[in-house]
Amino acid sequence: MAAESALNWLNQECEPVALKRLLGFCHSRVWAQKMLAARPFDNVAMLLTAADRCWQECGREDYLEAFAAHPRIGDRQALAQKLASQVDREQGQVSTAPAAILDALAAANDRYYQRFGFIFIVCASGKSAQAMLDLLHQRLPNPPEQEITLAAEEQRRITALRLQRWLEEFDG
Repeated sequence: MAAESALNWLNQECEPVALKRLLGFCHSRVWAQKMLAARPFDNVAMLLTAADRCWQECGREDYLEAFAAHPRIGDRQALAQKLASQVDREQGQVSTAPAAILDALAAANDRYYQRFGFIFIVCASGKSAQAMLDLLHQRLPNPPEQEITLAAEEQRRITALRLQRWLEEFDG
């Protein structure tokens, strides 16, 4: 029932309000505008398919805009503030990681950013801090074009999880 209510809300809400909600799932204005244009969504599968299609139609600048809205994995300030429950849920088990792992994540994130010009994006749901650190180390040697493609795929997965969670938890 929550999913049906959420779809009805998204289909009927005015563009500025719906745009703001969509940007919470993926902070790319191009993606969000494409999603608005794809309305109405008859069912969950249609919404998720549209989200994937709209993301595939985006380009490098759209990816970078979406990536910039993420806190860095292991960012102690973001974890301490817990500005939104979404940050805690999406960063997997990082909030309970030992300080040494958080320090290693921060250092590796800095190297990653210096190399690629954007933060490390990973769908962290269910992953330990050590697993994310291992993934970060695995991806650091990648060529830049391969890495932005991998990061964009991770963003697609994150967006799908956010949409699914919203559909399940929608309360009007």
